[in-house]
Amino acid sequence: MIRIRDHKDREAFARLFAHFAPRVKGFLISSGSDPAVAEDCAQDVMVSVWRKAHLFDPTRASVSTWIFTIARNRRIDLARKDKRPEPEDLGWGPEPEQAQDDGLALQQESEQLGQALAALPSKQRELIEKCYFGDLSHREIADATGLPLGTIKSRIRLALEKLRHAMG
Repeated sequence: MIRIRDHKDREAFARLFAHFAPRVKGFLISSGSDPAVAEDCAQDVMVSVWRKAHLFDPTRASVSTWIFTIARNRRIDLARKDKRPEPEDLGWGPEPEQAQDDGLALQQESEQLGQALAALPSKQRELIEKCYFGDLSHREIADATGLPLGTIKSRIRLALEKLRHAMG
């Protein structure tokens, strides 16, 4: 792992991959993942190991602990993503006419939400947009921004509280 971390040694990575990829896949299957999903996830974990090798610190964890922690976190992210509600099926043809009062109320709520979003601090607004409009998990946002996962969660929680307050 040190050769991968310090020198991007492909041969060392090939040996590491051959050793850990099947074990990660087995771990994911034993954790309840579908074998095909476990295969994809294991591949993704090993890509993360290559890309994040510079973050490996042998004083904090062994190689296997570090790799299996990445695998566990990825499995949790996938489980969360799978549990997100799917948007309702879009119907074919024209939408039924809404009562004029309902349409006006919806328009007012949309405007109010837009104003509430605009009033958020930019750091919180950006995370809300990535999470709810970009459909990214907290882990994916942390990976994309480089921010700690706890910071992501705290900012989103604070932003949602501000939005709830603004919406009444």
